[in-house]
Amino acid sequence: MDTQQLLLLAALLVLPLTALLLARRHGRGKKTGARLPPGPPSVPVLGNLLWLTHSSSDIEPLLRRLVEKYGPVVSLRMGSRLLIFVADRRLAHAALVGSGAALADRPSLTRGLLGENDNTISRSSYGPTWRLLRRNMVAETLHPSRVRLFSPARAWVRRVLVDKLREQAGDAEPRAGGDGGRLDEPAVRAIAAAQRDWLAFVAKNPSVFAFLPALTRRVFRRRLQAGLDARRRQKELFVPLINARRDRKKQPNEAAAAAAATKKDTTFEHAYVDTLLDLRLPNEEDGHDRALTDDEMANLCSEFLTAGTDTTSTALQWIMAELVKNPSIQAKLHAEIESTCNTNQDEEVSEEDTHAMPYLKAVVLEGLRRHPPAHFVLTHKAAEDVEVGGYTIPKGAAVNFTVAEMGWDAREWDRPMEFVPERFLPGGEGDGVDVTGSREIRMMPFGAGRRICAGLGVAMLHLEYFVANLVREFEWKEVPGHEVDLTETQEFTTVMKKPLRASLVPRRNQSTPTPHY
Repeated sequence: MDTQQLLLLAALLVLPLTALLLARRHGRGKKTGARLPPGPPSVPVLGNLLWLTHSSSDIEPLLRRLVEKYGPVVSLRMGSRLLIFVADRRLAHAALVGSGAALADRPSLTRGLLGENDNTISRSSYGPTWRLLRRNMVAETLHPSRVRLFSPARAWVRRVLVDKLREQAGDAEPRAGGDGGRLDEPAVRAIAAAQRDWLAFVAKNPSVFAFLPALTRRVFRRRLQAGLDARRRQKELFVPLINARRDRKKQPNEAAAAAAATKKDTTFEHAYVDTLLDLRLPNEEDGHDRALTDDEMANLCSEFLTAGTDTTSTALQWIMAELVKNPSIQAKLHAEIESTCNTNQDEEVSEEDTHAMPYLKAVVLEGLRRHPPAHFVLTHKAAEDVEVGGYTIPKGAAVNFTVAEMGWDAREWDRPMEFVPERFLPGGEGDGVDVTGSREIRMMPFGAGRRICAGLGVAMLHLEYFVANLVREFEWKEVPGHEVDLTETQEFTTVMKKPLRASLVPRRNQSTPTPHY
């Protein structure tokens, strides 16, 4: 039984009560005087009946029609949940930046579903725990001084990636290890598979359980078990690595010697999990701080990997697809790279080199505008009644924002569906765009306000670094019969429905073309 069939069955059961309950709700609305955002008709318990014919996983086309009909702030009901979508950049700025803390909370995703707490940066309620976790990540891992420590690791990843692209298989010899060093390829693949299973569950299932939770948890118990299994598998993989870092921390002299011995290849002296071992969370029950549990640390490590890899790899594929589709743009970018690095005989385009490449930055920004990996931000929750655009967003409502549509707004961008990096060069319409959204919102690939992505700076660094090096190493061409198709599909992020295939022609010290990928 799928979601639509379940809803139809439920509708047949509750329709006899609908008229009475609607009348009661209408009366309560009159008493409160609240002006909720408009939206399609709904019935108690079920919410909007349009879910009988529309999938929540493909909500964008539906929202476009609703915004055209009702305006830039729209209400939808999914079961008992009230969802509000904001589709105007100015109203988004007023809500996320102007209203500040009022919309900085998060609805619970898995607390009731999988029996775990929400002590991660993305899911924590707005409060002391969230502030502690976010401050720890920003200060101890994402601060520029910390990010520089991982330059050798990024260079190693670049070498492995280029080798794999050139030879269809990695010829590097990664070292196995469970002490915070490099993992061998099977271990990496196992972690990647566990992450994919978890992301697939998160992307496809929470909305299902929003309808009549007591019933859907029974009907879809196999899906629920898949989520539990995915979490358990992550912990089986992460906890031994966490324990290895814990043991390493107890032997500082040996750890320092190991770090010095491996420093030429990469750096192991600092890891995100090390900072978690020292954290003490506020305990509201007895007033005493406590250490993170292994389960909490595993969840935080999973979050760190997801935020640091999935969205960035998605954005990288979209950018490279546009460069394949637009060879003149690729040629212009390659010319900038060569002119900047013409005296640089090193193997790579360094992170410092990218700072002197305005066209590279423009290409990355245009990629994020045209193909934001997430078409919506992570859902916010109103901590109190908030006025937005003349409407009341009531306390407890889930609120989201149409990220992609704001970046494609024809009132703000010329030829918004075309890939035109020049718009971000001096004098262009995107010159000086505020990607943080603090001054204004014209595009918001990282969100905005207090829950903006903490890794914004690192994401931009990684995209610029890898795009520059991939274009310097290879000329990327279309494969006849496998032309670039920019059709989207929704997974955890918005990815290419038909993954990119390109013919790679080595530009440096190579005499034979690289096979297709």
